[in-house]
Amino acid sequence: MTRVTATVPHKAPRFPRLRAEALAVADEATGRGHRTDPVLAGSGGPAGNARLTAWTGLVLLALLLAELVTLLDVRGLISWHVAIGVLLVPFALVKTATTGWRILRYYAGARPYRSAGPPPLFLRVLGPLVVAATLAVLASGIVLVAVGDERGHAALFTALGQRIDWESLHQAAFVVFAVVTGLHLLARLVPALTLVSARVRRAVGARPAGSVPGAPRRVTALAATLVAAAVAAALLLPLASGWHGDDHRRFGPPGSSADAR
Repeated sequence: MTRVTATVPHKAPRFPRLRAEALAVADEATGRGHRTDPVLAGSGGPAGNARLTAWTGLVLLALLLAELVTLLDVRGLISWHVAIGVLLVPFALVKTATTGWRILRYYAGARPYRSAGPPPLFLRVLGPLVVAATLAVLASGIVLVAVGDERGHAALFTALGQRIDWESLHQAAFVVFAVVTGLHLLARLVPALTLVSARVRRAVGARPAGSVPGAPRRVTALAATLVAAAVAAALLLPLASGWHGDDHRRFGPPGSSADAR
């Protein structure tokens, strides 16, 4: 008698594209996968752009951590909260510009950037959300300081029965910012640390292997950004004086000690 063995067909995974994209993000986040950035003379090309973006991102991270410390007592640390918040703005604009330049060059068909390829799909979707949330929380914070306590708490409009003022807009922007930036940080921290500490194994013309042209330009850009940030902080810091005192405890993101009554 011939024995017939039934074979169970292999079940294809559901949503294979989403699974592949998720694995690509995980590989990049853990340093197992990365893009190869071409190195060009002059500015360094995609490799130089990636390094400037990484350095700017790490400076932003350090400032953000310092800003989070001020949330422990926004009222008592209001001057530090405002100063660090203003310092964040120029670096956030520079990082937006460097990533925006890379996106523009990629979709414009520039061969070096096309060769490097785009980031995983999930990060391409998350990127604009990070930029929008970052600019929203910084802009609303600056407006809140500039208009002062009375106008900062004056109702702008009513939505779903809730009174909305500049402070509530700042708080809402902070919540969105915390979520999307946290996801972005999980995906980008290891690659950024690897990028700024690793040497590129490639020679450019007569240059030694491992060098990326444009380092003086990148250092100058970071230094100029720091100077601009310091000047902006010095100009706006006096406006924070109106938020000192027991009558101004509400200034700050939700959940901070500034909400205490």
